[in-house]
Amino acid sequence: MCDQIKNASLKWHNKTIPISTVFDDSYFSIYDGLAETKHVFLSGNNLSNRFKKGFHVAELGFGSGLNLLATWQLWLKSGQTTPLKFTSFEAFPMALKDMEQALESWPELNHFAEEMLKQLENGWTINTTTLNAEIIIGDARNTLKSYHQLADAWFLDGFSPAKNPEMWEKNLLTLVADHTSLLGTFSTYTAAGFVRRHLTQAGFEVERIKGFNKKRHMSIGYKL
Repeated sequence: MCDQIKNASLKWHNKTIPISTVFDDSYFSIYDGLAETKHVFLSGNNLSNRFKKGFHVAELGFGSGLNLLATWQLWLKSGQTTPLKFTSFEAFPMALKDMEQALESWPELNHFAEEMLKQLENGWTINTTTLNAEIIIGDARNTLKSYHQLADAWFLDGFSPAKNPEMWEKNLLTLVADHTSLLGTFSTYTAAGFVRRHLTQAGFEVERIKGFNKKRHMSIGYKL
């Protein structure tokens, strides 16, 4: 699989915000990526009230690793002492030096970022006493088919549906539902009508709520 990897092609906004040149979209909000992650994914999945031993978070789009780091930080802050399970599906991984640059804006995550980057030097897994993470490289439309685990919460964090429609196809979102535990949740920054319809058809109860910062709406839901 490694010889198939194509790294992300980037340009930078103010040397701090990575932008994909393929999809012409930023990896996180220009206002505050960490605040966006906390609002959309952590709060959107109500994680602070749901964490328990063996909890499994999965996501579409690993990017800089910001979502993983924020989730890991919250896991420890909530008093958990066993490993959080985290699985991410990423087609175009960022180079580690680019991840490092992207994460410099949040010194409160430095300890977590240093450990993540150190472990990723040896492959796409992270194993510590409080985190077991795997980044599965490849097109999620294919890799998720051969994945055999269920997640308790999903972060749907592909690029904008208008610029990266493949990440929001009905078949892929159906695979997400198939890999979600009963009453497991999802959250995403987008409230695009066709995305919400696909999620509903896949078996989720879908709700539109207030989005982050200037974004009017986002979507959350749970598996029926």
